[in-house]
Amino acid sequence: MSSALKPADLITVTIDGREIAVPKGTNMIEAAQVLGIEIPHFCYHSKLSVVGNCRMCLVEMGLPALDPATKQPVMDPATGKPKINWVAKPTIACFTNASPGLHIRTGTPLVRECREGVMEFLLVNHPLDCPICDQAGECKLQEQATGYGRGYSRYIEQKNVKPKRTLLGPRVMLDDERCILCSRCIRFSKEIARDDVLGFIDRGSHSTLACYPGRKLENNYSVNTVDICPVGALTSTDFRFKMRVWFLKTTPSICPESSVGVNTEVWSREGVVYRITPRRNDEVNDTWMADSGRLLYKQVTADHRLREPSVDGTTVAGAEALAQAGALLKAGGVAIVGSGRSSVEEQFLTRKLADAIAAPAWLVSRVGQGDGLLISADRNPNVRGALVTGLIKTVPEAELTELAAQIAAGKIKTVVSIGEDLTAAGLGEAQLNRIAIVYLGTHANATSAGAKVVLPTLTVFEKAGTFINQQFRLQRFAPAVPGPQGAADDLVILAGLVEAAGGGALASDIDGLWTTLASEIKPLATVTYQNLPATGLLLDASDFSDLPFPEDETLHFNPKQ
Repeated sequence: MSSALKPADLITVTIDGREIAVPKGTNMIEAAQVLGIEIPHFCYHSKLSVVGNCRMCLVEMGLPALDPATKQPVMDPATGKPKINWVAKPTIACFTNASPGLHIRTGTPLVRECREGVMEFLLVNHPLDCPICDQAGECKLQEQATGYGRGYSRYIEQKNVKPKRTLLGPRVMLDDERCILCSRCIRFSKEIARDDVLGFIDRGSHSTLACYPGRKLENNYSVNTVDICPVGALTSTDFRFKMRVWFLKTTPSICPESSVGVNTEVWSREGVVYRITPRRNDEVNDTWMADSGRLLYKQVTADHRLREPSVDGTTVAGAEALAQAGALLKAGGVAIVGSGRSSVEEQFLTRKLADAIAAPAWLVSRVGQGDGLLISADRNPNVRGALVTGLIKTVPEAELTELAAQIAAGKIKTVVSIGEDLTAAGLGEAQLNRIAIVYLGTHANATSAGAKVVLPTLTVFEKAGTFINQQFRLQRFAPAVPGPQGAADDLVILAGLVEAAGGGALASDIDGLWTTLASEIKPLATVTYQNLPATGLLLDASDFSDLPFPEDETLHFNPKQ
C-alpha cells in the first residue's frame, strides 16, 4: 500500500471479522494477504487481468443492509453495528474489489465445501504423476490438493488423454494433460510480452492449449509463462528434469544483460548454477525477466573461461602475475580501460588505480536495440556507477578512438583492460603490438591472448557487489557459487594493483571497502552494502545534475491496471 495514500483515500472492509483499510478497488485476494489470510487461487495473478477461470478463490460476501425507505444502514441491535446481508451463493474473491462496508468470510464450512468441489473437478482428468512431474516442489495444485482435496476419488471413468511433450517454442514445452486452463500464459503473452500467440482450442474436457496456426511461442519473454504456470503443464527446455528444486538454494542477484537491472534469483547446488528466475521488484521488473538473461549462467562453465594467471602466456602464481603487473604500472605511460560491467566497488578501485598513476581512463559503450520492456539500449549494467564513482566524466564511446591516437603517438605503453576486448573496441593489431596489456577478466578473447599479464577474475554469479541501473537505483547482488581455482575476486586484484602502484592499502572486502567508498562519494554517504533494501535504493537525482547520463528509452512495461 502506498505511503502517499491519505486516510480519505482508504475504505474499510472486513475479512473474517477483522477490519482493514485499503484503497478503493483493491482485490480481495490481495487485501486478505495483508492480514496474513491466504485465499487459494490458480488463475489469478496480481500483474495480469482478472478472468475468474479456476473458481478456487470462492468466498462468502456480504454488504450492509439498507432500509428501503431511508437508504440508511439497518443496525443490528445485538451488536450495535450495521446488519450484514450475506449473498446466498459464494462469489470469487479475484473479481471482488473493495467497496465501502464489504464483508467476506474465507473459512466457513460452505466455502470449504465449495473449494473441495472445485478441486475435485480440477483433478478429474489430471494425471497422477506427481513423483515424475518436473513441477514437483513448487506446484500450486499439489499444495492446494493437500489442503482442499477430499483424500479419495469418486471418478471411475477413463481420464481424457491429451498431447504430451509438445514444443510450443524453442524454450517452452507443454504437457497438456497437466493444464488446468488457468490462462495465465495466454494473458501474459498478450498483455505483457505483446505477443498474442497462445489460446485454447476445443471445448470441455477436450480443451487444449495451443499456438495460433503458423506461430510459435518464441518471443524473448516466453519462459515467464513457465514461471507463472501453477502446475507442471509448461516447463523450460533448459531446466527440464535437471534438478529437483528442493535441492537448490536461491541467491538474490541482478541481471547484467542491460542497464534495466532486472532482479533475479540464482538457483544452485554444490557450486553449480542450474537456472535463473526473476525476483519480484515492482519498482524495476515486476515479476518478469528476458529469456536471454536466464542463460547467462552458462558463462560460469564456458570452455573459454580463464582459470590460471599467466605472464607472457606462461602459467604463474597469482602473486607473481600481480608483481609483474605492478612493475608495468610503475614504468609509466599507462592507460586504463574500465568496464560498464564492473560493480560500483570495482569501478571505485579502478578509479583509485587511475589516480595513483595519473592514468587516463576510458569506458567502452555497448549499445543495442532496446525492446521497450526489460532490455534497454544501454547493454552495460553499470555505466552510471562509473559516472558516480568518478571513473569517467563523460558518456562512453563505442570505440576507443582517443586511446588509439595516444598509442599511435607513443604516449601509451601499457593498457590495463578490465574485462574488455580491445579489438572489439576498435584497436587494431598494429596498435596492440605497440603496448603491453594487463588483462583482468573472466573469459579468453583476442586481448587476453596477446596480453603480457592475465589475471583471471570472477563472474557476477561468484562475487558480491552493486550496480546502478538506468533509474539511478543502487542494487546489490551476492555470490551464488564459488569461483574456479586460479581466479581471484576483482576487488582483491584491483586493491593489489592500487597498492603496487603506490596508491596505498585499500580494503579488498565488500564491507570494508564501503567504509571508504561512502566517505568519498557524496551520493553514497549514508549507504552500506549490508543496509541496502532488497528492492534497491533510488539515489537522489539532484546528486547527478552535473553528470552527463546516457539517455535510455522509457520502459513500456505496465503492470495490471
